[in-house]
Amino acid sequence: MATDLEIARAATLRPIREIAEKAAIPEDALEPYGRYKAKVSLDFVNAQKGRPDGALVLVTGINPTAAGEGKTTTTVGLGDALNSLGTRAMIALREPSLGPCFGVKGGATGGGHAQVLPMEEINLHFTGDFHAITAANNLLAAMVDNHLYWGNELGLDARRIVWRRAVDMNDRALRSINAALGGVPNGFPREDGFDITVASEVMAVFCLAKDLADLQARLGRIIVGYSRDGRAITARDLKADGAMAALLRDALAPNLVQTLEGSPALVHGGPFANIAHGCNSVIATRLALKLADVVVTEAGFGADLGAEKFLDIKCRAAGLAPKACVVVATTRALKLHGGVAKSALGTEDVAAVTRGISNLRRHVQNMQKFGLPVVVALNKFTGDTEAEIAAVREAMRPLGTKVILCTHWADGAAGAADLARAVLELIEGGSAAFEPLYQSHVSLAGKIETVAREIYHAASVAIPPPVAAKLKRFEDAGFGDVPVCIAKTQYSFSADPTLLGAPEGHVLPLRDVRLSAGAGFVVAIAGEIMTMPGLPRHPAAEGIGLDAEGRIEGLF
Repeated sequence: MATDLEIARAATLRPIREIAEKAAIPEDALEPYGRYKAKVSLDFVNAQKGRPDGALVLVTGINPTAAGEGKTTTTVGLGDALNSLGTRAMIALREPSLGPCFGVKGGATGGGHAQVLPMEEINLHFTGDFHAITAANNLLAAMVDNHLYWGNELGLDARRIVWRRAVDMNDRALRSINAALGGVPNGFPREDGFDITVASEVMAVFCLAKDLADLQARLGRIIVGYSRDGRAITARDLKADGAMAALLRDALAPNLVQTLEGSPALVHGGPFANIAHGCNSVIATRLALKLADVVVTEAGFGADLGAEKFLDIKCRAAGLAPKACVVVATTRALKLHGGVAKSALGTEDVAAVTRGISNLRRHVQNMQKFGLPVVVALNKFTGDTEAEIAAVREAMRPLGTKVILCTHWADGAAGAADLARAVLELIEGGSAAFEPLYQSHVSLAGKIETVAREIYHAASVAIPPPVAAKLKRFEDAGFGDVPVCIAKTQYSFSADPTLLGAPEGHVLPLRDVRLSAGAGFVVAIAGEIMTMPGLPRHPAAEGIGLDAEGRIEGLF
């Protein structure tokens, strides 16, 4: 069986100008990066604002497992299938992070015959967006320490600096560091640390900005630390916002690529969903909506993370209203949620599937709480049995949710045609009545408790006094109306990655809260989740290299 990389390499890509023509993007609006990828000029993006929007479809999934679910693959397959049926469709995805690519998860361009291309370039340096975001983040960090060195005119308290450095790599050794060691010439020693770039506030700002002016305004609102009397010091106070925006100017233009079957895809921005808000850029999504009748986009990890944040943060900020939602699952993953070991997934076990369906059921019901009609995409593996598939269909029937068997990994668009028809049926049915889960006027603690209760089915939220005091300070400073972005494990509805299925009555333990004033939300860190991941014992990087002809091998 051919690998994803072999399938991608065997494909005949079309010149990017042909893909742009299919999307009604003129050639003079393109800034090519080679033959098969290009940025779309912001002038063209801005010129589309008066056009009507197409229908937005959200693809999400159950809590991820080692068995795999295929959320990105389904997003690509669905987009291809819609185009094959004569619907003008575009795909809007996040850019992959180098951390997971060289860690354990691999890339994020789909798989099999449902991929976005050029696979190696998208998964690695692509158009340099992440490098620009990292540079902007670290420019601000450098200007913070430089300000301390040259007299600290703003009175920034070195003990209360909250801005951290960033690198787009899994590197646990950088989580907590001592900076500016070596004596007077190197500045004032202090504790510091790194986050992975995709967890940084600059990434969130980049993805939520509506245009260049909004980008610079948001960058200026970033809080880097506090004075001794508690006054917030911002990037604008340090006069760093203009230079940061300059570094990000070219990156803010969305990236156009193609699928294996020639569908246009915008791949832009890439915040993590278990730490940040997990959605591609507002600019790319809005452009796609102006150019296509249906836009298929994806939110990271399970629906408890990416989809909730997509709906409560991104849609709220950008004024988006999805028309339908696809929840992706596999019988293999449901067996894992039902307590079966990974080594036993090849054996029929209807009882385990039935137990694991509790996870799928809750995600479907959660999406319905937002007023979205839902269809389940069940990605088929060769070992799946009719009895297992029937169990999933039977369980979804009381929820009024269809279960569509999908084979786009093997068959491309043809394998997702039934899913495309089901999605069009939901859109045309007009039953979507999107509403965020909570209103802006609810307290920050109340918002966290609402998500924990309604989405995670937690009994309560444990908020230590120092964390509660920080939430009050945020509200007193005028940030009580912003949404919350809960950072927790992706593997469970709870903060405990070992609690699979659909746990009830657990406690969500908050460890810290961080104000992202530029992005416009408060991050609530629950359990042991880290904003700088580490590499596994045997990272994927060990299997990646170049062959005798200089081609990349081992990337997945």
